[in-house]
Amino acid sequence: MKFFVATKNAGKIKEFSRLFCELGIDMMTESDLSAPLPEAEETGDTFNENALIKARAGAAFTGLPTVADDSGLCVDALGGMPGVCSARYAGVHGDSAANNKKLLAELAGVPQEERTAHFVCAIACVFPDGREFTVTGKCNGTIDFSESGDRGFGYDPLFISECGKFSEISAEQKDKISHRGMAIRLFKEKINEYL
Repeated sequence: MKFFVATKNAGKIKEFSRLFCELGIDMMTESDLSAPLPEAEETGDTFNENALIKARAGAAFTGLPTVADDSGLCVDALGGMPGVCSARYAGVHGDSAANNKKLLAELAGVPQEERTAHFVCAIACVFPDGREFTVTGKCNGTIDFSESGDRGFGYDPLFISECGKFSEISAEQKDKISHRGMAIRLFKEKINEYL
């Protein structure tokens, strides 16, 4: 069975590819389409709402069962920000360097014990016949005082999990504990009800 993954984020595509391979699902992305996927406007107030917006748009455009995620970083000292604005926190969508720089500036002077945070990943699955569901994964950690590491993407160079900084651990380690890894495992359990 073919599923379309509605994301333009190369890092997310890699993570989905590794994890979907285990399901035996053929994954299609925008690069497999004859025309670019129109940008879905993320107007939701929650990760679940935004994931559904993107999955619905992908299913309508491709006619295929579509999976989309919305994920982000929630920092306790910042009242949960950047939250659903994680990808565009500094103003330009997907500018990780600027986002990380802004986050560090916002946390200047905040001691280590108050730099708690968590990543959230909501995955939505929408079928062309209108059936849909969402699952959510979460990973707790803290925000470091500086960036390091050359793995991962987004806020990974700042996020310290129980297994270490996301940008310094292996992809296999990250998949086991990450918000997206957890959401994918929940997705795997749920998808069997629909197939």
